[in-house]
Amino acid sequence: MESSWQVFAIVSVLLFLKLLSTSIVQGLVRIKTKTFRWKEDAEFFTNSFPATDDHTIVATANGVFRNDLENIPIFLFLLIGYIHTYSWHEGTIIYSGIFIVSRILHAIFYFLHKQPWRNIAYNLGILSKLLLSGHIIHSVFFA
Repeated sequence: MESSWQVFAIVSVLLFLKLLSTSIVQGLVRIKTKTFRWKEDAEFFTNSFPATDDHTIVATANGVFRNDLENIPIFLFLLIGYIHTYSWHEGTIIYSGIFIVSRILHAIFYFLHKQPWRNIAYNLGILSKLLLSGHIIHSVFFA
């Protein structure tokens, strides 16, 4: 297997684990606080009625999820395009590393309600995608 594809495989797993960790936080908070929004979940887990509002941490985790789902898939698609254009292998590692760190930091700062750090982490991920995009365009038109 080509080493850039190995990096892609590892990046995919790490980003999946990052998403899974947010889901685990949601589940643990829901179980601990016995606050379930869906009727069937409330009946199954607490034998009670559904909660009218999510716990604050669960609501925050929902925001983290939405933001991840706006950013992670496009990064993975860009990375596939980058690898297919036979771009710089070290770039695969650098851009992926920056993106993964940015998404982890973004989630941490989101949960901690820390600005401007959350915005800085978010923009670091955007920068990674922009650099990746520029490299793809360069490889397609000038290589």
